[in-house]
Amino acid sequence: MLEKALSGSKRYWIWVTLLLAVIAVGLFAYMNQFNNGLGVTGMSRDVSWGLYIAQFTFLVGVAASAVMLVLPYYLHDFKKFGKMVILGEFLAIPAVIMCILFIFVDLGQPMRIMNVILHPSPRSVMFYDMIVLCGYLLINLVVGWTTLGAERKGAPSPKWVKPIIYLSIPWAVSIHTVTAFLYAGLPGRHLWLSAIMAARFLASAFAAGPAILILLCFIVKKVSKFDPDPGVGAIQSLVKIVRYAMIANVFFYILELFTAFYSNIPEYSAPLRYIFFGLDGHTSLVPIMWTATALAFLGIALLVFPTRKNGAALTVGLLSIITANWIDKGMILIVAGFVPNSFERVIEYAPTLNEILVTLGVYAIGALLITILYKVAISVREEKAS
Repeated sequence: MLEKALSGSKRYWIWVTLLLAVIAVGLFAYMNQFNNGLGVTGMSRDVSWGLYIAQFTFLVGVAASAVMLVLPYYLHDFKKFGKMVILGEFLAIPAVIMCILFIFVDLGQPMRIMNVILHPSPRSVMFYDMIVLCGYLLINLVVGWTTLGAERKGAPSPKWVKPIIYLSIPWAVSIHTVTAFLYAGLPGRHLWLSAIMAARFLASAFAAGPAILILLCFIVKKVSKFDPDPGVGAIQSLVKIVRYAMIANVFFYILELFTAFYSNIPEYSAPLRYIFFGLDGHTSLVPIMWTATALAFLGIALLVFPTRKNGAALTVGLLSIITANWIDKGMILIVAGFVPNSFERVIEYAPTLNEILVTLGVYAIGALLITILYKVAISVREEKAS
């Protein structure tokens, strides 16, 4: 089936060429980082995680969100998701690959990643994170490719794939839960030391991930003859999931704010004061955080009221929710976790051009993989329809 990605319109090849060019620029920037070290990034001794790990955290949620289609379709026989479920599985594959690549580029020496493989430690959360990410990638590859191949032949999926599909449901939850444990298990970082960190991660994942999938469905419908939602019911059902997940995400965040500010524990409230009001004269993240807050409430409002049925308003609402989650769960969560440092000082972080170019390169790799996988899936569906 992969040969279907080798044929396409002029517009398709222009898009692929553009992505390859961005990948080349990102690779050049990474080689500069590889040769000169992490000194070319904005990271430091005080802020050791930055733009790369922020993208990793966000994209794990995008990968986990595929379960929002798999669970209703396979466990509850929700047929409306029949044409969309393969798109969700094929979104999870590039998302996991980008997660792995962002960890890879975050390491000063890439060979250090072999330490997790050659010297596994059951006491290390990083060890379990590697297992769940690689396992989830393999599960989606097997399930997605097998079910699509069976559909192309006009035959039912083989029976052996059903247990793997069922396994993918708790596995999807586990990849973001383990990622949350990476942060919540660090006692020296008060912003991350939260019992509901995993719940917050899952709520934000089930909001941003399906929102991205809906936008991809709009693009698929526009550039091909395949309509993932001919009756409109599937997308509106997915919008409900996005809406309630985002409301839960905001509610969990309010719980964190109440606990921090009402208890008035300085160590717990300091990072939150930093991102909302500034700390010791440092206010670089304040406008960004308030932008994310405004976008979160705007997105919820557009999806709650009848505007959710309007194409333009729905798109704005989904983009607002995606951006709000990307800001909060990405840059804000990671950077503010290092404030204040062990000497009670604020050391601010800003990504360098080199980091941004590497990040764009990794995203271009993900976009290329999505393009290829979606091209295969759409071609099979169009072939079957004809």
